[in-house]
Amino acid sequence: YSGRRHSPLTQITTDNAGQLAAQWTFQTGVAGKFEATPIVVDGVLYVGGPMNNAWAIDGRTGRQIWRYQLPVPDGVRACCGMVNRGLAIYGDRVFMATLDAYLVALDMKTGKVVWETQIADYKMGYASTGAPLIVNDKIITGIAGGEFAIRGFLDAYDVNTVKQLWRFWTVPAPGE
Repeated sequence: YSGRRHSPLTQITTDNAGQLAAQWTFQTGVAGKFEATPIVVDGVLYVGGPMNNAWAIDGRTGRQIWRYQLPVPDGVRACCGMVNRGLAIYGDRVFMATLDAYLVALDMKTGKVVWETQIADYKMGYASTGAPLIVNDKIITGIAGGEFAIRGFLDAYDVNTVKQLWRFWTVPAPGE
C-alpha cells in the first residue's frame, strides 16, 4: 500500500542472482506495449496491459486465474500508445483506469466488475493510462490527453461507494 514498488525480501542477492532461471512464461495474446509493474498479493500477480486488459496470474505456475477487458471504443485517442501503466489494490478489489476514461473496480478473486464510473468523455480527448493510487480509503486517479487540449485534473473517489469526493484541476480554466 506504500506504492514504492519495493520488496524487503532478501532471498535474491548479488551472490545468487546468476543462478535464477525462468520457471514459466505467460502469453497474454495482446499486442502492444506493457508499461505496468505487476502487483503480487498472496502469490497472485495482478497485471495491467494494453487495450484495457487486466489479468490475475498464479505466481507459482503462470496459470491465468482471470482476465478482464473493457473493449476500447472507436475514436479513443492516446498519444503514446494504448497502454495501461498499472493497477491498484485495496482490500479485495483491483482498481484500473481505462483508455476511455473509466475507473473500474474488479473483484480480486474473480475479475468481475464490482463497479465502474466514467471519469471524463474520451470523445473530447480524455484518456486515463496511469495507475490509480489508494490513499486513506480514497482512489486518486488522473487523466491524460494534454496533447488534445484537454483540461487536466486529479480526482478522488470513495473506495466503497464510487462517489467522487473531489476534483483538482491541474490546468486552469480561462480567467482562473
